[in-house]
Amino acid sequence: MKTFAKYMPVFFVFAFVTAGQAVGQVQVFAQVDTSRDIYVGESFAYNIIIDGENKPGQVDLSPLAKYNPQSAGNQDVSQTSISIMNGQTTKNIVKRFVMSYMLTTDQAGQIQLPPVTVSIDGQDYRTNPIQANISKPGTTDQLDIEVSFSEQQCYVGQPVVMTVNIYYFADIGDPRFNIPAFNSDIFYLEDPDAISPQARQFRLSATIEEPVFITQNRVVHNGKDAVVLSFSKVLIPKKSGQIQIEPMTVSANVAVGQVRSRDRVFDDFFGSQKQYKRFMVSSQAVTLTVLPLPEQNKPAVFYGLVGRYTISASASPTKVNVGDPITLIIKIGGSKYLKPVQWPELEQMQQLADNFKIPSQKSTPAVEDGFKVFTQTIRANNDKVTEIPPIPLCYFDPDKGGYVIADTKPIKLEVVPTKVLTTADLEGTDFTPVNKEVEAIKKGLSANYEGEDVLINMTFSPLAAAVSPVYMPLWALPLTALILSSLVKVFTHTTPEKTALKRRRRASGRAINLLNKVISLESQQRPESLVWAMKQYIGERFDKVAGSLTAGDCREIIVTVTGDACIADSYSQTIAQCEAARYASLGAEIKPAQIKEIIQLVRTIEKKSGK
Repeated sequence: MKTFAKYMPVFFVFAFVTAGQAVGQVQVFAQVDTSRDIYVGESFAYNIIIDGENKPGQVDLSPLAKYNPQSAGNQDVSQTSISIMNGQTTKNIVKRFVMSYMLTTDQAGQIQLPPVTVSIDGQDYRTNPIQANISKPGTTDQLDIEVSFSEQQCYVGQPVVMTVNIYYFADIGDPRFNIPAFNSDIFYLEDPDAISPQARQFRLSATIEEPVFITQNRVVHNGKDAVVLSFSKVLIPKKSGQIQIEPMTVSANVAVGQVRSRDRVFDDFFGSQKQYKRFMVSSQAVTLTVLPLPEQNKPAVFYGLVGRYTISASASPTKVNVGDPITLIIKIGGSKYLKPVQWPELEQMQQLADNFKIPSQKSTPAVEDGFKVFTQTIRANNDKVTEIPPIPLCYFDPDKGGYVIADTKPIKLEVVPTKVLTTADLEGTDFTPVNKEVEAIKKGLSANYEGEDVLINMTFSPLAAAVSPVYMPLWALPLTALILSSLVKVFTHTTPEKTALKRRRRASGRAINLLNKVISLESQQRPESLVWAMKQYIGERFDKVAGSLTAGDCREIIVTVTGDACIADSYSQTIAQCEAARYASLGAEIKPAQIKEIIQLVRTIEKKSGK
């Protein structure tokens, strides 16, 4: 009864929608994902569902501005069904489109999400208001976070590296991050140039578009053994002033003990499960002082490069003729952060542009051994050229508090005039005209033939060409391929319904094969591969999108089709533990015996589903 009451609002919403569709009207309403608890500082899903259309609308999100709405993508979930009654085929189409957003709030308790306006084909619709309960996670000494900055004071455009260390002393699961600096338009975000080979790219949440490269190590923190997750991001301030960087928060399910089920046989078979509780930790707020770049003495060639840089150049060859290609290589280094470095404006250097031909096409620069390398081909256009002039690089040095122009050293050249070829040069000095009359060569083949016997009949006949061994494959092979492909199409004709049925029938076999392969993998590779195989089975067997399934989704599906909550709990808990191993892999190990138990679970689900 309690479960029915929980889903009563959804039932009435869908009943209302169905009634609206019966008369061909468009219905727009909003929903919040309440399948799991919503916590302060964490993002949660807010969906706008458009029934009766399969395209997005224009949404006015201003009423939700305080919740920092971020788009999480759109999806066309329209369905088509075909029914056959008394020999008549009826095709039913249900149009539905879902627009998803992620909201965040720092307010605990009951909140009221106001209606929003959605415009579709010039018609405005208003969604329903929604109430959501926001819980406040507890605090724990099993989780800690540290955020540091390479500089506390910098100039506009000067890169500042933010380093985040997350420590945990127990197994964790379902971590969620809130990094205000990443969602702010105050900074440009870039990855550091030096990234550890052991780092793995990871997207922290749906609201944080910038991925990070995370490394995991075991350390001693506050006198205790801990696992640390570390990542860095380069922040480039866009404006000057005192920038208040809000605290970063991390919340996660932290293992606090063991819990045993009421079924002793179940515990003996699978073992007792860990008990998790939700906790959150926050970093300290940081104030970053950003100084404006001085306008005084700013060079005209300055394009915003801030830091400490060096520039050098080399050319090859240095002894050329006028017009010969010269490969010019320019190297810019001196800073760990080289992404802002742009192509040198060679065309704007008067001395270089006057004496050399500079192509407009430019190759993509490469980063090698701490230098950004630019390669360009130039050509001297006169023999008066004696050198490649110095190439400047202008940047603002934060240490000196002023602008600096670094130059390459001039490169000496030896350019000689290009020889102009005459007709005599092309013909040769010993050229003598040949008599117009063609004479027969006394020895060897005759240089000239006379008579009709040297003529060949070159008349083209289509029929002769069709049966000729040379031309026959040109038409016979394509014709044979066309006939074979038509036969294959006729005998292998299928429908979406047949394809889906075949996929469902093969789902268990494919899953068992994948799970058997997981056993042979290394221990650190097993959790992720195991989760993929388990979700892939549920997706293929029950017509779901495997990539969007969560552990809770899998549990609800299994309970619905089998009616066995024990099996569903074991299946979903295994997925949750493996996903937690992404962050606590040092403390989580999937043994072959556990994988075999999952194979048995798949067989049991297949047997009990009965379809």
